[in-house]
Amino acid sequence: MLKYHRVPDEDIQHFDQQGYLIVRNALDEETVERLIRAGDSLVTSDLRTNRQLNPTGLYDGFRNSIALHDDFIPLIDHERILPTVVHLLGANLHVMTSHLIVKQPDSEDAPISTRLPGWHRDYAQAMHDMGNVAIPRLLVKCAYYLTDLTEKNRGVTMITPGSHLLTDRPELHDGEVDPIGAIEPSLAPGDCLIFENRLFHAGAAHRGPDPRKAIMIGYGYRWVVPMDYVRQEQAFIDKLTPLQRYLVGEELEHVEEFQFQGGRNPIAEWCDKHEIPRARHPATQAAIA
Repeated sequence: MLKYHRVPDEDIQHFDQQGYLIVRNALDEETVERLIRAGDSLVTSDLRTNRQLNPTGLYDGFRNSIALHDDFIPLIDHERILPTVVHLLGANLHVMTSHLIVKQPDSEDAPISTRLPGWHRDYAQAMHDMGNVAIPRLLVKCAYYLTDLTEKNRGVTMITPGSHLLTDRPELHDGEVDPIGAIEPSLAPGDCLIFENRLFHAGAAHRGPDPRKAIMIGYGYRWVVPMDYVRQEQAFIDKLTPLQRYLVGEELEHVEEFQFQGGRNPIAEWCDKHEIPRARHPATQAAIA
């Protein structure tokens, strides 16, 4: 089961007000190196399953990465990050996406204002159907960076703090490509950037000599359909602990009768044990329109 890890109230408040949180040294050096090897083995392979390759060749990666290499499995219930997500999103959650991303350096003639991808909110299908005003907090994404992004223009995920509460796209100055207040976080290997789906973000220019490597694990409410899978393959499920199985959508225990609350929830039980709220009720952008 989860280790107890209480998130400071000021961190929760920061996430609610700014839409993001940075957890330093979430992964140790050995784990970072192991995940790099796992990612490299996929990217250099001919595997097409869940591959997401940008037509320009600057982006390569895989969706549902946790099912493609065993070294990604421990990220499902990371002992430091998952408790943080529970504090921010609540207990009624599961993994919605796991995305390995390898970003190559930009071409030499690309302008420093290059943003790939451009400024956007996550969960494109929900955004299409609901729009900027109505879209709620549905997803918390945990981006583990595996390469050094402490210098600017290394392809980090840029963010616009507070933009999760906007009812439209963020404001730009004339001739600028970045929203007012946008920042380029300084992230070391092993740091984790946690942000919610409504936060506008983009890929910074990449002038570094080497590919930028990251894996992102996204958690959402259990009543929201995952992006990467409908049901995981049984061979993969068989490798998991009971908690990990629950987090990829499986029942903790089978009950024939209908259960309006969705069945036994081990994360809710953990919350009760440690006096942590089972649910969060974040502010909506419509409320401040």
